Amino acid sequence: MKKKTKKKKKNNFFKDIKKTISKQLNGKDLASFTILEVVLIIIIAILFGVIVGYFINYSRNDTTKDSNLGEVVSTYNNIVNNYYGELDKSDLAEAAIKGMVESLNDPYSNYMEGSAANSFNESIDGSFVGIGVMIQDGEEYNTVIEVYDDAPAKKAGIEVGDVIIKVDGKDVKGMNGTELAKIIKGKKGTKVGITVKRNDEEISMDVKRDVVDLISVTDKIIEYEGRNIGYIRIENFAANTYSQFYKSLKALENKKIDSLIIDVRSNPGGHLQQTKQILSLFFNSKTVLYQIKSKGKIEKAYSYSNESRKYPVAVLIDSASASASEILASCFKENYKKVFIVGNTTYGKGTVQKTQTLKDGTTIKYTTETWLTSKGKSINGVGVTPTVEVSLTEEFVKNPCDDNDDQLKEALNKLKESK
Repeated sequence: MKKKTKKKKKNNFFKDIKKTISKQLNGKDLASFTILEVVLIIIIAILFGVIVGYFINYSRNDTTKDSNLGEVVSTYNNIVNNYYGELDKSDLAEAAIKGMVESLNDPYSNYMEGSAANSFNESIDGSFVGIGVMIQDGEEYNTVIEVYDDAPAKKAGIEVGDVIIKVDGKDVKGMNGTELAKIIKGKKGTKVGITVKRNDEEISMDVKRDVVDLISVTDKIIEYEGRNIGYIRIENFAANTYSQFYKSLKALENKKIDSLIIDVRSNPGGHLQQTKQILSLFFNSKTVLYQIKSKGKIEKAYSYSNESRKYPVAVLIDSASASASEILASCFKENYKKVFIVGNTTYGKGTVQKTQTLKDGTTIKYTTETWLTSKGKSINGVGVTPTVEVSLTEEFVKNPCDDNDDQLKEALNKLKESK
């Protein structure tokens, strides 16, 4: 009797388990399951629960261990809720972000706001929405010193030497260039009224704002002692620099140049991808252009294409050539057969930055990687040394022109002698 009773209780236990599981499975009938199958279901359910619980707990512990974000949020909330005076929440958030960036103690990690952020983003993007003029501060009014080709200002009839005296009917006397540029710029497709003074005559015109491409590449041909030498100047590496460089290079080659000068003096760098594309015009896909070193690994950046060029090349550098400019110079120095690196040792910036634009328009820039030359050398704090050391004279500083440019002259001489 005892055995039968015990067995009956045991069967009732598993029947109860079946009912419970059946309810959890939306009433699915488990009567056909054997006791062994029910036991297996229970074991699997328990193991599943343990595993899920472990990962949830691990995730919580990992977040707590690796982040102090909770303290930051708690401090923010305490100040907002308890500070006795008036405060601006956006100012608090801005101060926290700015403090984080400054705590890195990295000269290349910055927090930028206002005009500084706008100028930086425009130089990197290679374009802006405006009318397309360059202005120079004056004692009372600003003067137009350059009108960009195909820009709205040129189409409207604004000329170099025009003095801007009114914007949308408002007198702009006493405004500096930054303030004036801010009210001239606006949304694409909108119009702005510009009144200029030209030869003692006031001229008013409506100018339709549009996207204006910044020119980072210029070119020319230098005929030097029987040689037809192409010259390309790169001011910085913006998002549209490669397309401008490619256009210039093809135009020069169509005019049958026999050698080329690439001038990256005082070029602060910019988009690494643009440099890679430019270098890929000169080196085949087997060539390592540079290397990127991040946490625990080094990746080699190879050329995109199978293009190559065989004519002699001179690269002009100076102490203000930095970052992407140094990548370009070092790659030519280590890989190109007929090359002359002329000038002075470069700046020595061997790090790579990432940028992030926040909702309020401010921009943060912080270091994420370091880069090495194609042969694996670090130039950080050292720079790229020229193969031909030449310094500029005081005469050039006072009157910068080709006739006073000893670095350019030396590059021309080296290319003239090469075959």
